[in-house]
Parts: sequence; structure tokens; C-alpha cells
Amino acid sequence: MPKVSLITLGCAKNLVDSEVMLARLDRKGYSFTADLNQAEILIINTCGFISPAREEAHQAIEQGLLWKSQKGGRLLVVVGCYVERAPDYLQVRYPRVDIWSGVSSFDRIDEIIEKKKHFSGQGTFLLDHRTPRVITTGPHWAYVKISEGCSHRCAFCSIPLIKGPYKSRTVDSVVQEVRNLSALGIKEINLISHDTTYFGRDRKKPGSLVLLLKKLLAVKGIEWIRLLYGYPEEVDDSLLEIMLETKICRYLDLPFQHSSRQVLQAMGRGLDGTRALRLLEKIRKKVPGVVIRSSLIVGFPAEGKKEFRELQAFVARARFEHLGVFCYSSEIGTPAARLGDPVPETEKKRRQQAIMRQQKEISREFYRTFLGQKLEVITEAPLPDRPGFLAARTRFQAPEVDGQVLVELSPELRGKSLPPFLSVVVERSLDYDLMGKVNHG
Repeated sequence: MPKVSLITLGCAKNLVDSEVMLARLDRKGYSFTADLNQAEILIINTCGFISPAREEAHQAIEQGLLWKSQKGGRLLVVVGCYVERAPDYLQVRYPRVDIWSGVSSFDRIDEIIEKKKHFSGQGTFLLDHRTPRVITTGPHWAYVKISEGCSHRCAFCSIPLIKGPYKSRTVDSVVQEVRNLSALGIKEINLISHDTTYFGRDRKKPGSLVLLLKKLLAVKGIEWIRLLYGYPEEVDDSLLEIMLETKICRYLDLPFQHSSRQVLQAMGRGLDGTRALRLLEKIRKKVPGVVIRSSLIVGFPAEGKKEFRELQAFVARARFEHLGVFCYSSEIGTPAARLGDPVPETEKKRRQQAIMRQQKEISREFYRTFLGQKLEVITEAPLPDRPGFLAARTRFQAPEVDGQVLVELSPELRGKSLPPFLSVVVERSLDYDLMGKVNHG
């Protein structure tokens, strides 16, 4: 069978879709390679969420076309969110791409390749516990996608246009998938969705997220459970109470997007800065030691100098342990697109950098508090640029988006199989990472 190489762009949810494609092809007898020179089929799983993601997709497609031109018989397949968002535009711009497919048919990638024709299905593909996956993340952790789509109507967001309305999996399906992952040796699961806190509400079953967490607590072998991407307005007391359970990481990913009432109203979002600060105070009081990640958007059409200063003041008071800041991207078909895009890109970048300078100081102070402490970490992989060091993470560091713990291994541990978890003594703090040695005591 032909050798396949697969490139995943975008978020963790895209990665899960790629894992489904790999499993489907594996079952059909295809082999895989990371070396493009050996590949006969190249699949690019695209993201089309914002302008930088689309630019990354364009670069990947152009590189794929160069790869295709270097040897006859090669097949270039482009799939995913960007294809779903702009199929006609992409097909006109890149007529030499062999196959296009959107977000409905990841579990039929073998059929798409064999038929060698463009494929468009109905709806968005949502896996369940019976869907095969090839886990490509660290040896001890995995993502678990609990839904697809989004029913919020944030003015700036194209996700509903790409993925449609929110569609939850059943609690039992998610629990069975986690059991399957545990049987493979997975110790940490990261629940992902466009909004994890909305889980079950589309099925008229409020409280489903807490019910799911209660059932996951009983899955043997799973030690860490993490929630990624929820809506601040949907955080309730029942969720905060269950976060006190030992297996659940005291970590919340809550994108506030902005703090100015005027900007948030134009965004179609709630919780202005004052209310957001009250919520943060409540969360930190009810869940001692909780770590909060957020994301913000700068350069939105309603954001002037005054609103930006409000945002800076909010960041100073909120003191998020982790923060991502994005420049506004005007998306065709969204309500915000009617507002134009009056803030120059250079000014957006300036504002982004100003907030991140603030955040660096906050992060540096946060990481300093762990000097000399013993922390439990989940092990990942040796660091190729640091011989003798291992990459690891704490409970308060989500995979791929937060910092790491750089663990120096003693000579007797180097080259040996290590357990999923280690105790590490922190010896040095960096801006976004920690460094330490294995605690042998």
C-alpha cells in the first residue's frame, strides 16, 4: 500500500480528527512516514478559523504542490476546516490539488483517496467510542473530544459557520472511550470542545459535564482529568465543587476575550471586566490553588485607546497564570465583518505585544513561587536540544499551550524507561517554564 504522510494544522480538535484518519488508513493497510521524500500520499488537515491559520494552510498547500511536482504519481489531499469554509476559492486557487474534503468525512478518508474525487458530506463528523484512533500525543496523555460545533454566536467567530451548532456526545460514549484509552496506558485525559461547559445542553440535559466528570473519576488508571476551553458564564458551583476531587486538575481555560463593556457588547459576549474579576475571585476562593488560562482579542473594531487601556488594567488585576492574546481577524460572514477592520495591523501587533509584556511579568512571578518545591509531573519525551533533559508537565500546565518542566535526569536514569509520573524538585524558574531534578528522597 502507498506510504502516507499527514500534516495537522490548527487546534487539538483537528489533531483528534487526524488521529481518526490515521487509524482508518492503518486498518486498510496503508503505511506511514514522516519523511515526505518517501511519501506517495500527503494529507493536509487545515484550519480556517482566522487569517494567520489560513496563511499557514496556504503555505502548507504550496509546499505540498512543490512536493507533488517533484515526482510523478504523488497524491495531494487537502481536508478540514478551511476546505469547509472556502471550497470554491481553494479549488480555483489550487487546481492541481488532487482531492478536497471538508469536515464531514474524516472516518472515510480511505474511500476519499481510493475514489480520487472531491468529497462533501452532510454535517460535521463527530467520533464516538467505537471510532478507531491512533494516539499521536505523548506516551501517557491524550485528548478526548466531547462535542463538535458551537451554538454561541460571538460576532467575531466563524466556528458555527464551519462546524454548525453544538452537538454533544453521550456521557456513556465519552466514558467508554476513556476506558479504552486507560487500557492503552493513558494516564491523563484532556477534555476538549469548542465549549466544554456547554456539554449536554443541546440534548436538554444540563449538568451533563459534572455527571461526566463523576463517572470519569471512577475509571481505573486515569490519574489526571483536565478541562479545556469553557465559557466563563457557564461556570457554576457544581463544577467548582467537583474540581476539588483529587483526579481533576485544578485548571480552567476560560476565554474572556476582552474587559470593556462596549467591546464585549459589539463582540456579542458577556461578563465585562468588573463581573469577570468577581468570577475569578469566586473561582479562586472555592478552588484553592486553581490555575486559570484565558485568551483575549486586541484590535477589535470597537476597541479604541480607552478600551485598550481598560484591557491592560484588567490583565493587571486578573493575574491569569496563562494567557494567549490574538489580533482580531475580520471573518467573512460573521456579524463583526460589517463593522469593518479599522485598527491597522501594526497597531494590533503593538497592543498584542504590550499585553504579553505584562503577562510575562505575571507569569515570571507565578513560576518563582515554585522554587524549592516538590512537584508531581507527567513525563513526555527527551529534549533533543538538551541532552540529559526530559520534557514534563505539572497539573497546572496544559499540553501544547502552556509551559513545561525541564527535568534533568541523573546519569542512572538516562536512556531508561521512566514511569508516567515523577516527583521533581524545582531548582530554577524561567518566564514560562520550570527546571528541576528528579526527587530521589
